[in-house]
Amino acid sequence: MNKLTASDRETKLKEFFESGWKLDKNRDAISKEFQFKNFIEAFSWMTKIAFWAEKINHHPEWFNVYRTVKVVLTTHDVQGLSSLDLELAAKMDSEAA
Repeated sequence: MNKLTASDRETKLKEFFESGWKLDKNRDAISKEFQFKNFIEAFSWMTKIAFWAEKINHHPEWFNVYRTVKVVLTTHDVQGLSSLDLELAAKMDSEAA
C-alpha cells in the first residue's frame, strides 16, 4: 500500500471533493459529514460500512451523534491518503445515496 501520488491526487480526489469530501487541514486525510433521516438510518449505514471496512481491512475514524456521522479517512500505515481511503469513501457515498 502506497500513499496517493501527486498525479492521483490531481485526478482522483477531484470527484470526491465534488461530492462533499474535504481535505483535512491538519493531516493527510479526507473528511465528510453525512446526514440521515434519523438515528436508525445513520446506525444502519454505519453497520453496512463496518462490514465493508472489515472486508477490505481498512477502518474509518468516525463519530456519530443522532442522525449525523462525521468521517475521517486516512491510511495510518502510510501516514496519509491511499487508494483504500478512496475505495472506502466511494462505498460510503454509494451506500448513503
